[in-house]
Amino acid sequence: MALVSVNENKNEKVDTVESVQTEGKVVYDTKGLNLWYGKDQALKNINLSVYENEVTAIIGPSGCGKSTYIKTLNRMVELIPNVKISGNISYRGENILGKSYQVEDLRTKVGMVFQKPNPFPKSIYDNIAYGPRIHGIRNKKILNQIVEKSLRGAYIWDEVKDRLNENAYGLSGGQQQRLCIARCLAIEPDVILMDEPTSALDPKSTLKVEELIQQLRNDYSIIIVTHNMQQAARISDKTAFFLNGETVEYDKTDVIFSNPADKRTEDYVTGRFG
Repeated sequence: MALVSVNENKNEKVDTVESVQTEGKVVYDTKGLNLWYGKDQALKNINLSVYENEVTAIIGPSGCGKSTYIKTLNRMVELIPNVKISGNISYRGENILGKSYQVEDLRTKVGMVFQKPNPFPKSIYDNIAYGPRIHGIRNKKILNQIVEKSLRGAYIWDEVKDRLNENAYGLSGGQQQRLCIARCLAIEPDVILMDEPTSALDPKSTLKVEELIQQLRNDYSIIIVTHNMQQAARISDKTAFFLNGETVEYDKTDVIFSNPADKRTEDYVTGRFG
């Protein structure tokens, strides 16, 4: 595919939208995505489709473009100076890189969970209620319902229901990460992006987050960056292997781990390099 600047090729957008509508289950459709940090190219001709109610794992060695890619999906990457992007990213059939697309709307529909838990320096309750309040919800009864529903959705309600007015910093690391997931759920997103969400957690907390991800796939589409091969194999439906800014291989997870088409993929998942 030839390189095109964003919004320069209208026909490309139409073709992408039509393919999404025909498939009916595609959430994100990435076509010919390239990204540069200044003169350094971090992503090279990425073509990737993400489907509804699936967990999509992005694997690869450090510096291969995994985190950069998912940060393009909610346009957080644009917060970094001197970023240049070409290609097309369609979300539900609309090009999110278009100048008319509202970033605020995108980030309401696409939630983000980061590598390290980042609760606000507020009470557990106020952490969850923050997003709904930003969106204009002031009714205490409705906020109470959202807080409980979100904490239950993140499987942490029973652990914190008697501590809602306590500072979130008093929770353990694993609890803080599930709180951050609950905070994400409170704005009722369509997609949840996770950038190595368990890398700072102990094995027990990691297991709880993985179990949570398995439950959340029933209602959300999840894209997770992970360095943990076993984790990707356990929790994902599809896996993309990134290397040097390119997508080497993208397929069902059991195929990637048991019968990959590319020798580089096999070498990585079997631990020969990475």
